[in-house]
Amino acid sequence: MDVSVAMLTLLAGIGVFLIACTMVSNNLESVCSDRLKSLFSRISDNKLAGVGIGAVGTAAIQSSGATTVLVIGFVNTGIMSLTLAAAVIYGANIGTTITAQIVALGMFGDGTLTMTVIFSALAGVGAFVSLFAKKDFTKKMGAIIAGFGLLFVGLEMMSGSMSDFAELDSVKEFLAGIKNVIVLVLVGAGLTAIIQSSSVMTSVAIAMLFTGLIDLEQGIYLTMGSNIGSCVVAILAALSGGLNAKRTALIHLLFNVIGVIIFVTAGFVMGAVTGGSTTFATIFESLFPGIPQTQLAMFHTIFNVITVIIMLPLTSRLISLVTRVLPEKGEPNLAEDGPRLYYINNYMLRTPSIAILEVKNEIVNMSRIAMENFHLSCEMARTLDFSRRKEFDANEEELDFLNKELTHFLVKLSNTDLNSRDNMYVSTSFHTISDLERVGDYAENIVEYVSRLERQGEDFSEGAKKEIEEAENLVTELYERILYAYVNEDEAALEEAYEIEERIDEATDKMSETHIHRLNEGTCSIAAGTEFLALASDTERIADHLINMGKMIREYRVKPEPVKRPQETAS
Repeated sequence: MDVSVAMLTLLAGIGVFLIACTMVSNNLESVCSDRLKSLFSRISDNKLAGVGIGAVGTAAIQSSGATTVLVIGFVNTGIMSLTLAAAVIYGANIGTTITAQIVALGMFGDGTLTMTVIFSALAGVGAFVSLFAKKDFTKKMGAIIAGFGLLFVGLEMMSGSMSDFAELDSVKEFLAGIKNVIVLVLVGAGLTAIIQSSSVMTSVAIAMLFTGLIDLEQGIYLTMGSNIGSCVVAILAALSGGLNAKRTALIHLLFNVIGVIIFVTAGFVMGAVTGGSTTFATIFESLFPGIPQTQLAMFHTIFNVITVIIMLPLTSRLISLVTRVLPEKGEPNLAEDGPRLYYINNYMLRTPSIAILEVKNEIVNMSRIAMENFHLSCEMARTLDFSRRKEFDANEEELDFLNKELTHFLVKLSNTDLNSRDNMYVSTSFHTISDLERVGDYAENIVEYVSRLERQGEDFSEGAKKEIEEAENLVTELYERILYAYVNEDEAALEEAYEIEERIDEATDKMSETHIHRLNEGTCSIAAGTEFLALASDTERIADHLINMGKMIREYRVKPEPVKRPQETAS
């Protein structure tokens, strides 16, 4: 019965700790996400700066997983180089050690009034702030404070269960028998991979050490293993990404594995040279006597700092190794590989603000596919050459797939904890996806018009073909302005796009007028003219849907005007 109670208490403590980590991470991420994303996207290729920003960013949002997913997103879109991504990931490993330091701090104090009890009280303070606050920012700050307090509530429960286990001789004897460092590393890696949080694994190890269930040497190797297990976050996030995203995840894994190999080897060498009298445990016990929780927390920090110092000069070689393991394989063939999502997967729902960024990348990719099909349709109209029809059909299949899957993903994303701006972006994205799908449909219509014309043995006149090319060039110019406005939230570019749209309206009106003129002159058949008018109409509609994509930035970028009082409206 004692074992059952202790196990249930341990599970409850881990559960509370995990929920607390999620609360703190998600709310900090929501509050800081825009600044953090802007910071990461603007840093240069200075590796030291990358390490610093990775460390500070991870310490701020309390999640190396969130930082790694963000970095993978930037690498996936070409914003960040592999060299800089590696440096930021190095820094994230240092930043994540702050959790262990906080846990160790919470275990100070004598008697019943420990730092854990004091910090746990913040759970109530934060809950009251969040409950009674009216502003979204204040509510999130209250949730951060409450989450911070719950970290220590979970820690107290874990420590209590460890104390119960420490009273059972059978448990102590079993744990004392696990001395093989490789086994300890594998246990640490496996448990971390399961719970997907190195912070929880390290905190459990500190609690076990503090209550005497394990010794410092065991805790050190469990902690090393947790670093390897934490890589599952990056691996899952990279599964749906491109080649560089997968390379980034592999860099993260190799960095941690190499660090563990270096320290395990150093441990064996120290033991062999000194006859076992000098180990990592004896070193940290002498540096921080009498405070085992700090001994393990400091080892965790120093382990990551030294690994970064060793690996930073070797970054280019690490990247070279990764590129050999994952070489270029050329561009994917949609007809062979089938449609897929390039930037998002359900795992990213754990970090909503990062998922928002990747949704934007996916929408931009969808817009490029839609425009590629528009260009293909115009090319077929001018040449009656259908040799690329298979490519066109594969793109259309891709657009239908993206429309469905992105919509499903946005529904899930809308049910996560988003700030008001991101929530508005999700709402507008439903419309944007629909607009892009319609662009693809109109391109498909144009191909159908041209196919009918070809079956009837007809063709457009040279004048008509020239007008089709001019309209295509205008739509391309419009798209480039819209894409710039959408990606950079640039209203000046949007205004330029409106001017181009007016020119497209004039051009398509002129196409109708010149068509009638050609009919009167007998240079254009009635069949060709019918398809030409339909083509001109669909080209104008494509421009309208592209404008819809751009003007959505006003929904989430510009703050609404304050509501005027009735007398102000009347005047």
